[in-house]
Amino acid sequence: MKADTKLEIHELLSRSAYALDERDFDMLEATFAPDAEFVIDIAGNAEEISFSGRDAIMGLMRDAGETQTDKRRHVVSNVFFEVAANERAEVISNVTITSVEHNAVRLVTTGLYRDRVVLVDGGWCIARRRIELDMAY
Repeated sequence: MKADTKLEIHELLSRSAYALDERDFDMLEATFAPDAEFVIDIAGNAEEISFSGRDAIMGLMRDAGETQTDKRRHVVSNVFFEVAANERAEVISNVTITSVEHNAVRLVTTGLYRDRVVLVDGGWCIARRRIELDMAY
């Protein structure tokens, strides 16, 4: 996989985080493939939470956005590729989630994103996102 393609995928992950933080749900929706999967694994919880399909994922995101009163920032870092093929890639990155509310900044949680991204109609989309959070929030 060429460096410019990896940069496009890296930008996809950043755009997804930005859209979530800014509650730009149209932009966020465009980062997921129509049949995407979304899995949340929180340390200490016995069961994973999973959502199938972009509509279910966006329902989760919209519901979360409606209940949050703080300003969140999802910082994606340490991005690397486990698999890098022509039309798909497996990408691991760190996520650090912070919150600003009442003039105070706090660390919400940290974790990993394990993303499978695929090429759909000439653009990269997240086909599967597994979030492994280091603690509940």
